[in-house]
Amino acid sequence: MKEKIYELVKNIPPGKVMTYGQIATCLGNKNLSRAVGNALHCNPDPTSIPCHRVVNSKGKVSSNYAFGGSTAQRMRLEQEGVVFKENGTIDLELYGF
Repeated sequence: MKEKIYELVKNIPPGKVMTYGQIATCLGNKNLSRAVGNALHCNPDPTSIPCHRVVNSKGKVSSNYAFGGSTAQRMRLEQEGVVFKENGTIDLELYGF
């Protein structure tokens, strides 16, 4: 399962995001969003598997982002051109993949 998650996340282009639930749905079970989060938290190669491009269903970055915290995740997304709203969320219609 983890390998399928990692392969899917590798396809998210810079400047775009997917939600944990969207990835779970693509894998055939919308109820696996927590498993997606757990797999990304254990990401063996964050350079090649851009887990920073995965956000929650409200468009918020993870408070437990494993590779530097939510500030690091937000910074990486902003470097790719993602603009955050005043409330700290991402417009999923605009930046969704």
